[in-house]
Amino acid sequence: MSKKIDVDDALIRKLADLMDETGLTEIEISQDDFSVRVARGGTAVTAVAPVAIGAAPAAEATPEVSHADHPGVVTSPMVGVAYTAAEPGTPSFVNVGDTVSEGQVVLLIEAMKVFNQIKAPRGGVVKNILVESGSPVEFGEPLLIIE
Repeated sequence: MSKKIDVDDALIRKLADLMDETGLTEIEISQDDFSVRVARGGTAVTAVAPVAIGAAPAAEATPEVSHADHPGVVTSPMVGVAYTAAEPGTPSFVNVGDTVSEGQVVLLIEAMKVFNQIKAPRGGVVKNILVESGSPVEFGEPLLIIE
């Protein structure tokens, strides 16, 4: 038997407006057994039906390599948009192979129209940059690896 879904248009519009404000291309919220995901991949905005409690998660189309357990990972302290340079056309803060010192700015994350400096938590060599400039990031998402 199919369960009828009551879509909250105001919630979806509010999430879409939040995406416009922050530059994100996707946002998801969940509460109890209800989940809504709004994604912008061109012009489409979609909503996901409620998730049944205890249901098996859907299989990912493309499995991603997890860098979260790497001892040198630098993670995002907030949701926002990551930038590898201070402004378009200027050199990146760091490149793969660069030696960085503790406290050196390695990225910027824009959140709510404020640019936040992301500083190296330790000195070392940048082994991998895991985000592209202008891409949305989530709290705790791996940004780069310093060894």
